[in-house]
Amino acid sequence: MPGDTAPARACSGRRAMRAHAAVATAQARDGTTVVRRLASAPPLTLRQTGPCAVHLVSTAAGPLGGDRLALDLDVAPRTTLELGSVASTLVLPGEGVSELMVTARVGAGASLRFAPEPTVLAAGCEHRLLVRLALEPGASVSWREEIVFGRHGEAPGRCHARFDATCDGLPLLRQEFTVGDPDLDASPAVYGAARCVGTTFLTACAGETVVADGVAVLPLAVSGTLVSALAADAVQLRSRLEWGERAAHESAAARGAVRASSRE
Repeated sequence: MPGDTAPARACSGRRAMRAHAAVATAQARDGTTVVRRLASAPPLTLRQTGPCAVHLVSTAAGPLGGDRLALDLDVAPRTTLELGSVASTLVLPGEGVSELMVTARVGAGASLRFAPEPTVLAAGCEHRLLVRLALEPGASVSWREEIVFGRHGEAPGRCHARFDATCDGLPLLRQEFTVGDPDLDASPAVYGAARCVGTTFLTACAGETVVADGVAVLPLAVSGTLVSALAADAVQLRSRLEWGERAAHESAAARGAVRASSRE
């Protein structure tokens, strides 16, 4: 039912959870990637779904208010990891603020694609989403985050999202935003009529800024690209982000081709 809060009531007597999950890769003797560590802690349950692919499977309701969840990713040099999830994450209200901290280290020449399903902010929740991404030179990353402003027919809870990316110790991107502040949410300069917001951080360097309906592709000052999108629903948001990601990669490829021809 739209706006149904039964999951929150059902879990109202549940104690706050502390959970720490981790994934780590290593390079085999033949040069292929192996997942050398896969540590789960409900609700963060991890399943290997391919040679280099891992999916999060929620095995408990939440996060609920008061929960503290942490996910560590360690991608060894010259290895590959793709991390997704099998379903959206529904953040529910509870006692206090919930938190998900994702820490990722990506070694030299390694590749990480982080693309979970959207996070849905149920009415009344208060959530922190924190990302700490550390890259070594030559690392390749695509990191997508999608946030939906509440379930159908309800106002969103509150979320503070913070993203910090560095390469070789130097900052690439520092970004934060808030969802669930009525003044900000309704402002035409912030979200306007949108019901979803999403970003993708790419180490691929777009050659120029591209702006289209509901999406912007922005080259970063040092290196890398940020794709940002707003949309009326999750399907439209995904479409706009994917469009921006393709535009960024095409621009980066064209930029590389120009540089290569100039050296000839």
